[in-house]
Amino acid sequence: MPQFEDSHAQRAQARFIRQSMAEPLLSRDREYRLARSWREDGDADSLQELIRAYTRLVVSLATKFRNYGLPMSDLIQEGTLGLLQAASRFEPDRNVRFSTYASWWIRSAMQDFILRNWSIVRTGTTASHKTLFFNFRRLRARIEETSGRPFDDEGRAAVAAELSVPVTDVSHMEGRLAIADQSLNARVGEDGDTEWQDQLTDDRQSPEDLVISFHDSLTRSEWIEQALLELSQREQTIIRRRRLSDDTATLEELGEALGVSKERVRQLEQRALQKMKSLLLGRVGRPGDLFSES
Repeated sequence: MPQFEDSHAQRAQARFIRQSMAEPLLSRDREYRLARSWREDGDADSLQELIRAYTRLVVSLATKFRNYGLPMSDLIQEGTLGLLQAASRFEPDRNVRFSTYASWWIRSAMQDFILRNWSIVRTGTTASHKTLFFNFRRLRARIEETSGRPFDDEGRAAVAAELSVPVTDVSHMEGRLAIADQSLNARVGEDGDTEWQDQLTDDRQSPEDLVISFHDSLTRSEWIEQALLELSQREQTIIRRRRLSDDTATLEELGEALGVSKERVRQLEQRALQKMKSLLLGRVGRPGDLFSES
C-alpha cells in the first residue's frame, strides 16, 4: 500500500510539473495588466493567471535545489509560497518584470526551507553562514580543480574573499557540511548488535545514589527543623518567612507584622541564623555533613 501511494504521488507530481511547464509565457504588457488588476482591484482571476504562468519558475528553481536531499514536492510547495509573497508585494509601476522579482522570493523561500530542514542542527544562523551553505561546495571544487591540490588555508581565504565572509565562518561551514546527521538507533559497524545510543554516557545518578541523596535530604531537613524549635517564636517566624518560604518576605513587611523596625528584623535574623549554625554544628560535628555533595 505505501508503495502504491508513493507511486501515485510521483505521478501526480510529474503531471503537475508538465502542466506548469506547458503554461504560456506572459508578455510584459499582459503581466503588467494582471499585476495591476490584482494589486489595485484584488482580482483573484488575475492572481491565478499570474501564478499559473510563473509556477514554471518554481519548478525550475526546485530542480536546482533537489541535491540537498529534500523532497521535490516540498521544495515546490515552499517555492509556491514565495511566489505568492512576490505577487502580494509586487509593484507593477516600478518597471521590473514580475518574473525577475518573483525569482528572488521563490529562491529565498526554498533556501530558508532547506536551512530549516537539512539538518536537525540549525545550520544557517547568520547571513554569512547562509551564503556559505549554498556556495561553499561549488567554490571548493573550483579551487581544488584550479590549484590541483587539496583544499587548504589558502583555499579557505579565497572563499572568504570571494563571498566577503570571515575565514572563521568558512572553517565552521566546512566542518558542518562534512558531518551528516546520524540516527542514534543506527548500528555500530556493519554486523554489530550495538547501537550508537548505547555508547552515550548516562550522567544521571544511580538508583542507590538517589536513595542515599533522598535519605540525606530528609536528615538535613530534620536537623534544621529541630534547630528552629530552639529559637524564640519571633525568630522562628523571621527565619521561616525569610529563608524557608517560596514567597520571601521583605524586612519591611516583617517589621510591620512584628511591630519593630526593619533594621531590628535584620538584627534578629542574623542572631537567629548564628544560633542555628551553632546548634547544627553541635549536633552534626562536621560542617561538611550539612551540605549535599552535588
